[in-house]
Amino acid sequence: MPKVTEEHRVARRAQIVAAARSCVIDQGFHKTTMADVIAASELSAGAVYGYFKSKEEIVAAIAEEALSSVDELFENAMVGDEPLSPTLVLERVLKHIVSIADRPGGDVTKIALQAWAESLRNPAVKAIAEGKYRMLRGRFVEVARRAQADGTIPADADPEVVAQVLFGFVPGFILQRLLLGDVTAESYTAGLRAILR
Repeated sequence: MPKVTEEHRVARRAQIVAAARSCVIDQGFHKTTMADVIAASELSAGAVYGYFKSKEEIVAAIAEEALSSVDELFENAMVGDEPLSPTLVLERVLKHIVSIADRPGGDVTKIALQAWAESLRNPAVKAIAEGKYRMLRGRFVEVARRAQADGTIPADADPEVVAQVLFGFVPGFILQRLLLGDVTAESYTAGLRAILR
């Protein structure tokens, strides 16, 4: 029997997660079954169970993949030497979220929203979500400190508290975008700028 290469294992695992992601986008975490994932992956049950022992393991892998895009949000958001307001960074982050959502393979923001709900009952998903969201909030702390240095927010503001508020805008944007469909990064941050005047 030929030896399975690491590249083959990674590709098979990715194939299963992609199939599961598609099922979850269409049906949600709770309605998606292992049989759905097996059928969508076009692999045998034995092959799928060889990578994931349960639906919960697949759910955790999907959540990890969807929430890993959080790491990308700040790559370009704080670039430049101009004074950087938290609102400007938030707008850049929201635009990046939209670009991630528009990628082929399904809107991962739908999965991120479901992961928030799933984390209330699934400790594995909660651990993944908590780690990613603490990291995201930590990046907003960096934004607040930079804004203080630039003079765009008061020097006596607590960066941790500012970060809590900035982070709170992200799920609100995603929720409205998915449910109402009439919000954009530009309109959302224009509203924020209006109330901060």
